[in-house]
Amino acid sequence: MKVLIVPYSRRWLLPTERPAQRIHDILENIASIEDYTDGVSEKSFSNNRMVVDAVERCLERIAEAARKLGDQFDTAVSNEIDLHAIRQFGSVLRHDYDAVDTKILWNVVAIELPKLKSAFKALEAEHPLPKKETDADFDPFSAP
Repeated sequence: MKVLIVPYSRRWLLPTERPAQRIHDILENIASIEDYTDGVSEKSFSNNRMVVDAVERCLERIAEAARKLGDQFDTAVSNEIDLHAIRQFGSVLRHDYDAVDTKILWNVVAIELPKLKSAFKALEAEHPLPKKETDADFDPFSAP
């Protein structure tokens, strides 16, 4: 079997076969960030290494899910959302972690995350997760 290594660039993004799952992943990580930062001031956030680390990790997952979505949704979200920039931000978090300032993270949480949440809630309505057997309202006789 041959393994094809594809360089990461805008031109080479291959979309996932499970966009609903990636959209769900983004919303789930946004919800986690909201939980971690609920009632927290910018100063408290900056002084709490555990919360900063948790938020950073969630932002990495959001960026990775955006990368896995490929560029197929770049034009489907609001003009205020730059999915390419989100994918790049993930790279910064992974590789230039020592250059990430808590003020930047706080601004992402306070300003950008609500816009991202709104855009992905709309996408979730268009691309819902398929029902699972463990879901309370799962009907095994309905069409998928």
